[in-house]
Amino acid sequence: MLSMINMALRRALHFVFKVGDRTKTATFYRDVLGMKILRHEEFEEGCKATCNGPYDGKWSKTMVGFGPEDDHFVAELTYNYGVGEYQLGNDFLGLTLQSSQAVSNAKRLGWPLTEVGEALYLTQAPGGYPFYLVDKEQPLRDPVQKVCLGVSDLQRSTHYWTTLLGMKVIEKNEEKKTVLMGFADTQCKLELHDNGGTVDHGTAFGRIAFSCPREQLPDLEATMKNENQKILTPLVSLDTPGKATVEVVILADPDGHEICFVGDEAFRQLSLVDPKGNELLDKAMAEDKSDEWFAKHKRQKAAA
Repeated sequence: MLSMINMALRRALHFVFKVGDRTKTATFYRDVLGMKILRHEEFEEGCKATCNGPYDGKWSKTMVGFGPEDDHFVAELTYNYGVGEYQLGNDFLGLTLQSSQAVSNAKRLGWPLTEVGEALYLTQAPGGYPFYLVDKEQPLRDPVQKVCLGVSDLQRSTHYWTTLLGMKVIEKNEEKKTVLMGFADTQCKLELHDNGGTVDHGTAFGRIAFSCPREQLPDLEATMKNENQKILTPLVSLDTPGKATVEVVILADPDGHEICFVGDEAFRQLSLVDPKGNELLDKAMAEDKSDEWFAKHKRQKAAA
């Protein structure tokens, strides 16, 4: 097993959300949450690491967050031009962030909010993804606190994420059946919640991404092979035209949650903030005639 020093070099990067309505989604992240568009890219064909899901056609990727991915946990929004909606499962249970500004933005814009605790509100991104907003001043560090995933066997999943992937347990709550863990105290945490039954990923299933030093990727893959764990995409290089080529290995935990590990050095170059990101997203949305095409042909976009 890798030493704790090596584990501390691992970073939580982003969660991948499939979005059916890109315009409403942009409103939620920009105007309600107050995040920035970090970069936007358009692709003519599906990703060989299935970043956009099991789809072959034209798609886009938009990275949004409160700051650069070097020291913020962000969202990757994947939009498949021919798919209008996705079916939610019970796998993604919420992203929690601290921002009283986001709460006031939601109230001002009439975005639905439900008070679920002291200074805690539940809202939903378009598509039904749950977000928890802590009604306290936004911190100077990353406001994103944790991502919660549902699991069917908390003990088994805790073993996987700690013993095999090297996260450290920060807090256990037996009453709520949750375990909070992370690679470092300063990073976004992962919370596992025992669903008390099978985990259903629907078609909206996401993916959580981490980085590690590039030299750790082959060892990580070998560990999973030795432990008879699932490897969805063996170590592969991904090209983004005009940008750094990154190496990734994609795993699945015992409940089938997709986990991407990417080589940190190249990813830091790939993930540089593009000052034109906002403009590129707005341009792509303005030029997107897919809704009109489907309406003209009296068809509906696919519901995945």
